[in-house]
Amino acid sequence: MKAIHTLHSISNLIQQEKLVLLYISRPNCSVCHALLPQVEQVLKEYPSMVSIHADADEIPEIAGEFSIFTVPVVIVFVEGKEMFRKARFVPIEELKGQIQRLVTMMEN
Repeated sequence: MKAIHTLHSISNLIQQEKLVLLYISRPNCSVCHALLPQVEQVLKEYPSMVSIHADADEIPEIAGEFSIFTVPVVIVFVEGKEMFRKARFVPIEELKGQIQRLVTMMEN
């Protein structure tokens, strides 16, 4: 997962890439640190999906831009549009299923 450090870079990637997963966390969030490797493991099965990681403390304006009220947040975009999001407690199997359906739909 690629670390992104500006809101501009995040917006550009979301617009340029077909499938993007945005993971937003904070350094002092234990749930964020526990969830990140699980999300990265799921993403290994979907190399066509671009994955980016943003630190909400480093980019405070991200909260307003993406209506973030808690972390961690996983937001999936398809062709620049938000398809779904998961926040705080993210059921990995549910996330994996949604990603699988999206990737399958995009390939057909």
